[in-house]
Amino acid sequence: MDLFYQINQTINNIIWGVPMLVLLVGCGLYLTIRTKFLAFRKFPFILKQTAGSIFSKGENKGEGEVTSFQALSTALAATVGTGNIVGVAGAIILGGPGAVFWMWLAATFGMTTKMAEATLAVAYRDYNHGNVRGGPMYYISRGLQLPWLGKIFAFFGMLACLGIGNTVQSNAITNILNANFHVPKFATAIVITIITFVVIIGGIKRIGAFTEKLVPLMASLYIIGALIIIISRASYVPAAFGMIFKGAFSTTAAAGGIGGYTLRMAMQNGVARGVFTNEAGLGSSPIAHAAATTDHPARQGLWGVFEVFIDTICICTMTALVILTTGVWEGHGDASSLVAFSFEEGFAGGKYIVTIGLVLFALSTILGWEYYGESCARFLLGDKVGNAYKFFFVPMVLVGGIIPLDAVWAVADNLNGLMAIPNLIGLIGLSSIFIRLQRNYFTHEPEHHFEKEDWMPLLKKYAKEKSAS
Repeated sequence: MDLFYQINQTINNIIWGVPMLVLLVGCGLYLTIRTKFLAFRKFPFILKQTAGSIFSKGENKGEGEVTSFQALSTALAATVGTGNIVGVAGAIILGGPGAVFWMWLAATFGMTTKMAEATLAVAYRDYNHGNVRGGPMYYISRGLQLPWLGKIFAFFGMLACLGIGNTVQSNAITNILNANFHVPKFATAIVITIITFVVIIGGIKRIGAFTEKLVPLMASLYIIGALIIIISRASYVPAAFGMIFKGAFSTTAAAGGIGGYTLRMAMQNGVARGVFTNEAGLGSSPIAHAAATTDHPARQGLWGVFEVFIDTICICTMTALVILTTGVWEGHGDASSLVAFSFEEGFAGGKYIVTIGLVLFALSTILGWEYYGESCARFLLGDKVGNAYKFFFVPMVLVGGIIPLDAVWAVADNLNGLMAIPNLIGLIGLSSIFIRLQRNYFTHEPEHHFEKEDWMPLLKKYAKEKSAS
């Protein structure tokens, strides 16, 4: 087993090393520059079209299976998870407060990356007997015309969902409830398994309807708790931001190490945890965005920007401020309990907010990633085999809740990274059509209703150009 962990760690260092992190952030930077900083220039408009329309009673126009907000909720259900709590704590422990700045930087460029993912997912999605499916496997196969690369993404995605999106999440839930409330792990695992089955058996429509209610609930609960602490310690907030900005560029190691150690660790851990929290570039959430009812691919791309903004800029920042303003992070080496200690320091019973938040975040991740895994299985193996994926996925929820999963954690991390490679190739290779779709959308009035004929010719023209070249 020791040899297994050594081999796996070597692979992990390659997959999640500096080159991959540079590629992930570099892809976002490249797309940001090519779009002339569109996500920043149009940010007020994006907020109006996304957050401003959440409570609108108007119906979504266009084709799709769920509303744009339900698609976002499904994506956020899978994205907003333990990384927003434990991931931020881990970044601060390993890289110091300065890691938060680099997490912000990764998210800043990640907004355009997620915009491209959502846009391309809708543009190249498939319509099959009333079901709408899409994601990197589709835009790689159809847009780049590289079916074999699309299958590689689907293969790694199908396997990764059983690990990072399933067993390790149910294991986290049973451990948390057992440690804090002494609930038997088997009992918790049974309940989680039943909830998962009842929700996912209804497909994306039921998942979307469920997460549409769960995501606002879990986010509100956690955000309110964090705001109570931040407001009560408002006098410490300026110092917290000072630590973040000073630590981001400090070349002196806090513990007397060699010069540059703190800067390197802050950058590496901040970027890595930032990517984990919002998944920009990994290729997972565009599978959910592809199911949205929308009349133009670029319109759904706006929700991709909003997703990263909520996930990292808002929720992760609040987690960081709670940790830094309460001051319990120094000398604390356990990321899993650091946030709970910080909340408890903020107010009595605060640790229970974290516990409930972690449970809801992990549960939502299970639901969102089942849809991702099933979509990958359908693409790779066909509808008949793909439909059976959920019946294999559900028992794994039960198994994950009652057995140790150290080995699964290690392998799942690598599978998650392997998904990103073909996806990033797809995003860079299809950057031209992404930009054309964005221009096509923004040349009209915001209330303009699009027909397929307004943007579909762009895809056909691009396909001809690619075939000719």
